[in-house]
Amino acid sequence: MMKRSILFVIALLFTTTAFSQNVIQLFNSANDFFKVLQEEKFADAHAFFDDTLKTKLTEDNLKKLWVDIGTKYGKAETFDAIQSRAQGEFFAVTVEGKFANGEQNFILGFNKLQKIVGIFLAPPKSAVAYAKPIYADTNLYSEKQIYIGPAGKQLAAIVTVPKNVKNFPMVVFVHGSGPGDMDESVGANKPFKDLAGGLGSKGIGSIRYVKRTLIYPNEFSKPYTVKEEVLDDAVAAIASAKTVAGANPNAIYVFGHSLGGMLAPKIASTSPDVAGIVVAAAPARKMSDIIIDQNKYMFDLSKDTTAENKKYLDDAILQINKSRITQLGTTIKPDSVILGLPAKYWADLNAYNQVATAKNLTKKVYVLQGGNDFQVGKTDFDLWNTALAKKKNVTLKFYPDLNHLLSPQTEKGTMGQYQTPVSVSEVLVNDLSAWIKGK
Repeated sequence: MMKRSILFVIALLFTTTAFSQNVIQLFNSANDFFKVLQEEKFADAHAFFDDTLKTKLTEDNLKKLWVDIGTKYGKAETFDAIQSRAQGEFFAVTVEGKFANGEQNFILGFNKLQKIVGIFLAPPKSAVAYAKPIYADTNLYSEKQIYIGPAGKQLAAIVTVPKNVKNFPMVVFVHGSGPGDMDESVGANKPFKDLAGGLGSKGIGSIRYVKRTLIYPNEFSKPYTVKEEVLDDAVAAIASAKTVAGANPNAIYVFGHSLGGMLAPKIASTSPDVAGIVVAAAPARKMSDIIIDQNKYMFDLSKDTTAENKKYLDDAILQINKSRITQLGTTIKPDSVILGLPAKYWADLNAYNQVATAKNLTKKVYVLQGGNDFQVGKTDFDLWNTALAKKKNVTLKFYPDLNHLLSPQTEKGTMGQYQTPVSVSEVLVNDLSAWIKGK
């Protein structure tokens, strides 16, 4: 089995909408690939590969891989492409495979020419279901579903309300990049659900909602920015939070995670009703820098120092650097696609200085970062710290053991770490509760 190419950028960014016009073609190509494998036409299957993969995974290697899978799972029965996602200049298509003795999903990486550039076995579905954190006491809070946003384009949301508490604060949770459900589920983990339960148990209400890119992808077929992706719905959620029965409308806090944390200062600067913001695991630098760091991390982790692998990294960095645009022009149009996102998106995001915006705030600010986060690192926390440490309205805290999903871990790891459910840190929940309730 070939290892995952670093060209599958571990970005926080990509929406389902990029290159959406190619989804049907990609699904058909993925299904056709497995159809010829089922027929044991290995030469035909090998022809789906791009030239680089053809040399890395020979026809004989492909045959052996298929035989090994058959030995483990039995006769192949059906294959269905079920999901496609843009990742940088590439597309990851998940194919659900059913065999006589079990199931195994595959992920195929396609380039723009719809040639396969990578193939690997998807991690097995977690055998352990999501478990409510020990600190979330459902006797102390209740939850109900509401809808936020404009009529006809509303988003489902959950309001968590502490029981027997009057004039309680409210927290609005704002997602990281890419499509996300209201719990911000990643693998077997649900950080927003954990936080809502933990804070609810301590007398703090919250609202969490489905991200627009997950429910209304067609809205993003034209050039867009973070305003349409994130900001408009965050403002709508803030407005809804103010109307929750028993809530203190003067104690509304925004908890922004990752991209949401990066944008939290912008939300606060334009929302006078917000009392404070939490900037959690958020880039202080440009997103392009973050993606390059992620690629370098994966390169080092691979321990593959061959010239070929180094060239993969260099090529990836060249592509990533194209995202550093600050303005559009005759050569770069708003709908030009860079790393799976419109050029308009990059120009808008690059024009925004989150650290400077946060520095100008007089509202309460809590900046937090985990030491076992391989997606956003201490480099960014240090930049936040340098700029904000002297401000009396700012609290900064570094949690050495937390990963990007804010759960305690023993190492940085990879995306595979997210397949094991680990609750958001109780220490963090306690700290947030004390900060929200503090003056």
